[in-house]
Amino acid sequence: MIGYLKGEIALRSAEVVILDVQGVGYELRCPLTTIERLPNEGEPCSVFVKTHVREDQITLFGFSSLKQRKLFEYLTSVSGVGPRLALACLSGMDEDELVRAVIQGEAKRLSTVPGIGKRTAERIILDLRPKFEKSYALSESSPDTNPILEDLKSALMNLNYPQKQVDEYIGEVTSQAASMSFDELLRGAITRFAF
Repeated sequence: MIGYLKGEIALRSAEVVILDVQGVGYELRCPLTTIERLPNEGEPCSVFVKTHVREDQITLFGFSSLKQRKLFEYLTSVSGVGPRLALACLSGMDEDELVRAVIQGEAKRLSTVPGIGKRTAERIILDLRPKFEKSYALSESSPDTNPILEDLKSALMNLNYPQKQVDEYIGEVTSQAASMSFDELLRGAITRFAF
């Protein structure tokens, strides 16, 4: 099973992304929220992948973060929600918005996603609310509760950046940290501090 790919964007459209990994083109179905975060064609990129196998085909789904991939897995575990509907759900709202809608029981918000009616929205809430309440906190992440931010702060302090500068940067990226990898956050900090 393929779980992660790193390569160069060969094609980027609203429907599909083709990632060139050392001369092999992997076709990925991605939510719009992921496609918006991807670089332009010809630029390097890495994505988390979920391999979906059916009798007649193998489909690769690409995500910008592990959290997004996990939400896709949660959604497809709900009866009546297949990969296409899960993709539509992740295209219609970002990860935090989806988690909030499920935990707060906002069936009306979920049913604004094309293909999700009132009954499906209620089923998603019924099935996933207990899991989301256990796995996700509604409050914004902070360096005290987000392990990636804790690691980032530690790494930057070990690189001898001033604490004030590090704290300001962590405060700015807290809301984006859930959808970014540690490497992306660290590179962003080093690039910023270089100026």
